[in-house]
Amino acid sequence: MNSPDAWMPEPVRVLRRKQELETTWTLELEPGQASKGAFAPGQFNMLYVFGVGEIPISLSGDPGQTDRLVHTVRAVGPASRQLATLRPMATVGLRGPFGTGWPLAAAEGSDLLIIAGGLGLAPLRPAIYHVLNNRERYGRVVLLYGTRSPDDILFREQLDAWNRLPDFDVHITVDHAGSDWIGKVGVVPALVPTLAFDPEDTVAMVCGPEIMMRFTASALRDAGVDDQSIYLSMERNMKCALGHCGHCQFGSTFVCKDGPVLSFDRLRGLLSLKEF
Repeated sequence: MNSPDAWMPEPVRVLRRKQELETTWTLELEPGQASKGAFAPGQFNMLYVFGVGEIPISLSGDPGQTDRLVHTVRAVGPASRQLATLRPMATVGLRGPFGTGWPLAAAEGSDLLIIAGGLGLAPLRPAIYHVLNNRERYGRVVLLYGTRSPDDILFREQLDAWNRLPDFDVHITVDHAGSDWIGKVGVVPALVPTLAFDPEDTVAMVCGPEIMMRFTASALRDAGVDDQSIYLSMERNMKCALGHCGHCQFGSTFVCKDGPVLSFDRLRGLLSLKEF
């Protein structure tokens, strides 16, 4: 039985607001009393804009910093557009954290392939923070990141900083670019065959548009990575976040409760199912 508190949004204040891209903002919120700022990389919170609505937003901050909760939001709907306008000291409703996280404990001792498309880098960023905070527990780390254009690259300064670290390689590709772009052009799944890695000693974590994740999982399988070592973060129409309303049901799986992070061996037969 879920605690009654899990249904009730807790009012918290916005501490900081930063514009990342034209329609993308990062909000830092008070941690609240329910979670006290603790979360597992890959989990999400439900953020309630009073008078507008409630939406699931992945946590995008450092799990080692519990004095604030960080969420990166793309303004695409009524609630997310209103969230993006909130200034410091504004109040938002908070529930969570909910869901499963990235398999960071199970991945200890392995090499990591972290693969993101577009805003999918935000739910993966806490995992990267955790790996960097516990660097001795993991092998080589490779981050593949794809966006539509160079102007859509999220967390650009951090990507540059990570790429300068030892045993941490960053590869960025864009769908299209002008003549001033000197990087890669193409879709992110096409980067997988270009890498040299041991598929038997690699754990892959993937987040992005569903079609990108489907083709990335296929490329990873072709490279020899086992289905149980490929993890995807799924997105569905989550309402209650507690597995009761059924809006996020995905076959027999409830994405809000059983996910959002799921291994590909559980998802392989479900990725063709459409959301209603």
